[in-house]
Amino acid sequence: MEDALLLGVEGVKKTILHGGTSELPKFITGTKVTFHFRTQLCNDERTVLDDSKKVGIPMELVIGNMFKMEVWETLLSSMRIGEVAEFWCDIIHTGMYPIVAKSLRRIAEGKDPVDWHIHTCGIANMFAYHTLGYEDLDELQKEPQPLYFVLELLKVEQPSEYNRESWALNDEERLKAVPVLHGQGNKLYKMGRYEEATLKYKEAIICIKNVQTKEKSWEAPWLKLEKMALTLTLNYCQCLLRMEEYYEVIEHTSDIINQHPGVMKAFYLRGKAHVEVWNEEEAKRDFEKVLELDPGMKKAVRKELAVLNMRMEEKKEEDKLKYKGMF
Repeated sequence: MEDALLLGVEGVKKTILHGGTSELPKFITGTKVTFHFRTQLCNDERTVLDDSKKVGIPMELVIGNMFKMEVWETLLSSMRIGEVAEFWCDIIHTGMYPIVAKSLRRIAEGKDPVDWHIHTCGIANMFAYHTLGYEDLDELQKEPQPLYFVLELLKVEQPSEYNRESWALNDEERLKAVPVLHGQGNKLYKMGRYEEATLKYKEAIICIKNVQTKEKSWEAPWLKLEKMALTLTLNYCQCLLRMEEYYEVIEHTSDIINQHPGVMKAFYLRGKAHVEVWNEEEAKRDFEKVLELDPGMKKAVRKELAVLNMRMEEKKEEDKLKYKGMF
């Protein structure tokens, strides 16, 4: 192990654990970097928070694409391919780590990395505390501290050497991709290919959210992007209804309603999902709200209430048979 090296960056110390091969790669805007990382607390036990090797999924980032952990670009740009290095990073560089780690953990768990219901930018989130869903990250968010990052550089690809996915696009390219993805999603929905449609809608939403984080919340450019994301999220929920993912529909539409209580379609879709899981009172409340927001939905609501009554009768019969078998 070599002595700690200062990178000429305030609050960073580097220790090379295993030397890399060849010359230092060229890191320019658009360069795609693949690497493994391990994050540890600066305590006596060096508690491990996250380890991409254990998960089995290496990390990828594109240089210059405003990744929330900007310091990682600096750290990786000092490395050779195959090199393993430990970096001590002071608190000025680690404040965003809990939010980044949450997204990475959700991906590893097969969940959505993007919280569509959180409508403030990353920096604002740090000051308006909310739970991240992981106790250790909540603690780190409330009390930021220095961290160790052990990085292993696996691969460096120049912009012309790989096909750029939406996450690797710049903001202008992302905004151009949104209507294309939206149209593809709509087409797939009409063809009954609901799962494929959700992927298109989700990709478009992520493009919008990546751009939106750089705008000031609730100002005109932010609101324009919010309206686009709202439409796509409702389309996404409509697909989930067809896929019988009712609780996920309830979760996403509730998030929309909490932020935008005047969106009739969110109440309508949530009401339909409540019907399918026998939440009678909740469904009725949602359909009442639909009529309050849009009296023209009277015929559609009457139809849904008839379906609700039928579902509740079926449930009663099922329960009777179940309890009869028990006794």
